[in-house]
Amino acid sequence: MTKFADLALDPRVLQAVSETGYETPTPIQEQAIPPALMGRDVLGIAQTGTGKTASFSLPMITLLGQGRARARMPRSLVLCPTRELAAQVAENFDTYAKHTKLTKALLIGGVAFGEQDKLIDRGVDVLIATPGRLLDHFERGKLLLTGVQIMVVDEADRMLDMGFIPDIERIFQLTPFTRQTMFYSATMAPEIERITNTFLTNPVRVEVARQATTSTTIEQKLFEFTPSRKDRSFTEKRAVLRSLIRSEGEACTNAIVFCNRKMDVDVVAKSLKSHGFNAAPIHGDLEQSVRTKTLDSFRDGSLTILVASDVAARGLDIPAVSHVFNFDLPSHPEDYVHRIGRTGRAGRQGKAFSLCTPADGKYLGAIESLVKMAIPRGAVPEGAVEDAGDRPDRPREERRPRSGGREGGRDSSRSRGGDRRDTPREDRPAREERAPREEARVTAPPREDRAEEQRTPRPERSERPEPRRDDRRDDRRDRNERGNDRGGRDDARVVGMGEHVPDFILRSFAITPSPVDEAEDAAVAAEA
Repeated sequence: MTKFADLALDPRVLQAVSETGYETPTPIQEQAIPPALMGRDVLGIAQTGTGKTASFSLPMITLLGQGRARARMPRSLVLCPTRELAAQVAENFDTYAKHTKLTKALLIGGVAFGEQDKLIDRGVDVLIATPGRLLDHFERGKLLLTGVQIMVVDEADRMLDMGFIPDIERIFQLTPFTRQTMFYSATMAPEIERITNTFLTNPVRVEVARQATTSTTIEQKLFEFTPSRKDRSFTEKRAVLRSLIRSEGEACTNAIVFCNRKMDVDVVAKSLKSHGFNAAPIHGDLEQSVRTKTLDSFRDGSLTILVASDVAARGLDIPAVSHVFNFDLPSHPEDYVHRIGRTGRAGRQGKAFSLCTPADGKYLGAIESLVKMAIPRGAVPEGAVEDAGDRPDRPREERRPRSGGREGGRDSSRSRGGDRRDTPREDRPAREERAPREEARVTAPPREDRAEEQRTPRPERSERPEPRRDDRRDDRRDRNERGNDRGGRDDARVVGMGEHVPDFILRSFAITPSPVDEAEDAAVAAEA
């Protein structure tokens, strides 16, 4: 049996590996390390959890043992799809290179540019980065990639799913064509194969397991159930999840629950916490400091259940995960392989349980077609759907009634309709009659008076006496004063002017024709 001492690694690297407790390499490490030490390009295809990180970090540290890094020109580059995976690779590098003088820098989002610029300015041997942040530094003129000797692309199929392939192609073009390239992926999509044919030179293909296969150390089960109503599917699925966790008992030491949407991650984590489970969410919308703290808590055991999106599905090495629960079946079948690969790592036994409703039928068919097997079915625990509320489990008699008094959580006088239906009509309090508003209204004259007015002829317009200007001004002022006495409700008032009406508005102007105009009018009349 091959051991690490037989792989021609640097003695300082072998010392660090032995201190971690590893003696025998995994199949991909055994097959990938020798050609990597020879400087050949490597194309590694292996399922998650097989030790791909050590298969490229150990030979990289050995090859970089000679030489020195220059400012802003890293000697090697490792590209990772997510921040968590990049941080994990950086931790592994610190573990395996602790007896050497190699330096590293981690370029990920959510961290200030200043500290990263300082590390790059001093010069680093290993640069571990996500594609977006790496190009940000390059476009700011803080980084040169012309000195890269070794380039590693980890989880290439995840890069494809996240839309990083254009960035990967650009980064390849920025590095020297004489570089050594190591390309690792769990699956080989046509787009991934096109990139390897373009940028890898006569690579050594290392395939330790059939593509898209699941580990034999993982016990898989599928729990199918039909919700009572379509609008209660999400609620009842949470109840089934809690029942499955309780049914495992002490065997479920810790677990990762995967959801498809970020908002569902928050809801499921909150639901589990309200029912007494030690759970916390992690997804891409959280601050990097919160994500790091949550992941560290899950690693050290202070957090039991990690509710995650697919940001935690790839590459995270948490060896002691006992269970994985697929709250939602992934829309991409390859993600199923990566999700359940978080358990059953390093030879340990693990369990992967998936929830399925009739609406998930197409996703289930794609997954079983990919893994070339039918996932074994399991029985939903009895009574799981009955307790489908998100309230903590308590005896039924202790639960608050829905209506009536303050025990229902709301005063009965504020209930919208429950108490009103229960109260007889004759016992309901009568509504207080509202006092009519006192409004100044103009009383119409009696019908007889109006008839008399109609019989009395009105004088013609020309016969009405024309009031003088001063009389009109006084009359208008009197009407405004009467309107103000009645609260300002008078139709005769000048809107917007009040009592102060400018004099020029009330004046009448007579237009007198000029002599010139009279002469012109006379000439026109004579011609006609």
